[in-house]
Amino acid sequence: MRIAVLLFIVGFSIQAQSAIWRVGPALQLKTIHAALEKSSKGDTIIVTSGLYQEGNIRIGKSVVIIGEGESTVDGQNKFEVFTIESNNVTIRNLKITNTGVSSLSDLAAIGAENVRGLYISNNVIDNAFFGIHLANCKTSTVENNILTSRSIDELHTGNGIHLWKCQSITINNNKITKHRDGIYLEFVTDSFITNNVSEDNLRYGLHFMFSHNDEYSGNTFKNNGAGIAVMYSRGVKMFRNHFMENWGSTAFGLLLKEISESRIERNVFYKNTVAIYLEGCSRSHFSLNEFRENGFALKLQANCDDNVFEKNNFIANSFDLGTNGSMTLNTINKNYWDKYSGYDLNGDGLGDVPFHPVSMYAMIVEKMPTSIMLWRSFLVFLLDRTEKVIPVVTPENLRDDVPVMTSYDINS
Repeated sequence: MRIAVLLFIVGFSIQAQSAIWRVGPALQLKTIHAALEKSSKGDTIIVTSGLYQEGNIRIGKSVVIIGEGESTVDGQNKFEVFTIESNNVTIRNLKITNTGVSSLSDLAAIGAENVRGLYISNNVIDNAFFGIHLANCKTSTVENNILTSRSIDELHTGNGIHLWKCQSITINNNKITKHRDGIYLEFVTDSFITNNVSEDNLRYGLHFMFSHNDEYSGNTFKNNGAGIAVMYSRGVKMFRNHFMENWGSTAFGLLLKEISESRIERNVFYKNTVAIYLEGCSRSHFSLNEFRENGFALKLQANCDDNVFEKNNFIANSFDLGTNGSMTLNTINKNYWDKYSGYDLNGDGLGDVPFHPVSMYAMIVEKMPTSIMLWRSFLVFLLDRTEKVIPVVTPENLRDDVPVMTSYDINS
């Protein structure tokens, strides 16, 4: 008990000694640099309304920097604005704009390397090369920020939120637009990416590689140039995300390449060229997802194995499933297919005959993409009806043996 009281008194004394420094054009301290020179560990710097053009601001102390009113920190199209070099730094409520652009270094509105305990929140980042760039950082949070870039091509813009070799990072409730990739992660583990909106980015709304045991939930990825790419990772959890309107000849709602031991559940895939494209994926579980009004709902390559697709809804897609092989080593079971024309004589809610989701025309389009011009033609109708009666081309074992008669409520 005495030890606890002593620790409380010591902690209170340290907190009481923390100073607050106010910065502003009309104040004694006119620059953030000046406040950083005077501050000590644990101090707070209040940046009042005004325009601050101070070049690169390096933060080598554990301080809290908070914007008050309309405080804008301008990189003058030359500099990385904030470079964090200390643990336990907070940056909140600032507008940060006009970083430099470089092909040799990743200049960012807020950059940090080899630190932990960061809290970056409620900032507006505009016209940045990279928005927030963290390298080899741990146990940090990036939330409630708005990031926008004005560049029109991939060569002249970086990523909105970029993480490299990080661990235990939370990226929550940010909005990212007009960057190269909205959120980019490489060698990132044990992290949470939640409730973000990533849309209208030039390449991927979300792009991550070699990043294991991360969870992505409640995000919206909309109208991105190439959709979302998830590659060379295991233990991925993707729950309750929305993949919407990612259209283009090379665009996907979700590209999964060399993914294993992962769970993709309760997501909505709406109006994508290909909702999910799977290549080299294994031992993963897809359930209670809704595929609605996509070109292809699933493109399942022959090198995928031991995946389970169950209790998903397939509604109003041009093609429910496409493949490039003649056999499959995956399980497809108890899904709802709006194209299913079978029957349920015993009323148990399960179809009495299997459903083959791969049509003959889908196989032809897979091998000759230009044949999509025949879509909805009478010739295609005859091909598919003939294949149903006398299966020749479509994989016989790629079927749902017990399709359900009514769709699932994926939100329950």
